[in-house]
Amino acid sequence: MLTCNHPVPPDRYNDRVEEHLQITGFYHVSQIVIVQCQKALVNALIERWHPDTHTFHLPIGECSVTLEDVALILGLPTDGLLVTGMTMSSFEAMEAECLLQFGVAPRREDCRSSCIKLTWLRNLKENLELNDEISIQRYVRCHIMLLKLFMY
Repeated sequence: MLTCNHPVPPDRYNDRVEEHLQITGFYHVSQIVIVQCQKALVNALIERWHPDTHTFHLPIGECSVTLEDVALILGLPTDGLLVTGMTMSSFEAMEAECLLQFGVAPRREDCRSSCIKLTWLRNLKENLELNDEISIQRYVRCHIMLLKLFMY
């Protein structure tokens, strides 16, 4: 059975990159420290989730969560271009993308299949020196990746 239990808070960011987070639209998400949830309520909703219809089946009827609901709860803008990416099917493809986005690629032991371990992203973020625009952009990318992973 699924339950609500998220023990790890998202990473804090260096104050020098706050303006960049605002420009990307992820500033509000970066302000969420730990979501204090009603575990009993969330667990009750999880029990009523039907993946085949992507709805909650409640005694009064079906209920679904929309993108607008999530945007209102998290304070995220939903205007502009869609932010998505391709799924990396190989280590080599992921390695090339990391070189492009972060200027460095993980070793095979820093990955599981074509997935990067969180420790690699955290270490990269912590060790980046914010002395030029490129390193600041790489730092912001790392931070956003860690935020996205925290949200799921």
